[in-house]
Amino acid sequence: MIVKKCYFKGWAIQPLLFKSDFLWILTVLLSLTCPDTHAQEFDLQKEISSPDYKQTKNRVEEKFKNIKPGKFGEFLPGTFRVGNTNERVLALTFDACGGPKSNGFDKDLIEFLKKEKIQATLFVTGQWIAKNIPIFQQLCGEPLFEIENHGLTHHPCTVGTESKYGIHGTGSVGAAIDEIELSARQIEFYSHRKPVFYRSATAYVDEGCLSIAHELNEAIVSYEVLSGDAVAGVSADAIKDNIIKKTKPGAIVIMHMNHPERNGFEALRAAIPVLREKGYRFVKLEQILPNEKK
Repeated sequence: MIVKKCYFKGWAIQPLLFKSDFLWILTVLLSLTCPDTHAQEFDLQKEISSPDYKQTKNRVEEKFKNIKPGKFGEFLPGTFRVGNTNERVLALTFDACGGPKSNGFDKDLIEFLKKEKIQATLFVTGQWIAKNIPIFQQLCGEPLFEIENHGLTHHPCTVGTESKYGIHGTGSVGAAIDEIELSARQIEFYSHRKPVFYRSATAYVDEGCLSIAHELNEAIVSYEVLSGDAVAGVSADAIKDNIIKKTKPGAIVIMHMNHPERNGFEALRAAIPVLREKGYRFVKLEQILPNEKK
């Protein structure tokens, strides 16, 4: 006798043993509505080879085959760094970059956000997801969090030859499409929602990639408040002060959730009470930014 455990919004549902036709039917229905997603993984090579992806990539490559890189930067016209609001709200965003030294998970930070009921936006890369699938599935099921796109392999989005902080850019139209769209599809596979916002690695993009992202129905998000938690050795007090001093209504704050060995959690834990005293509340990006799909 096989008893299948399935999941609904993070809750494990364990059917009773089959003692009647009714229970048998119930278990079949549960297996249909609650597939065992824990046993499934996104197949990147299968997605790359799929007719739908090939069609999308060919269409966008053809449209932008002669595009020029243009300017390269964090705050190009057309990127978002602050929400369209005068309310005292902040959008806390947390990047998960991935890579050999960047696949960690700051559990204390995430548990703090949940305990304090703080809404936040998580920008994740495909390579971070691949190393943290069970954790990512749990994050996808948390209503406080909005999951958005940080790229497939964490390279700045460029159609030219630019690089930043020693990280080379994608370097071509085709590679830029892969960086944005394949990561979006990977996120959708696990979260059942395709992201609408994209933050490039290092937050740097060129103007060519702005056009490509728009064509792929993603708006590019930068930041207003640079917390400083991306740099090893920066103290919790320094990060806290950066957040508090630079905050203004609608500001987008950039932090990280993939380096538990750094001081992001400690800084945020100290900053939140101060920000609340100043009258700020915390929102997801989708609450203060327009997106390409609306």
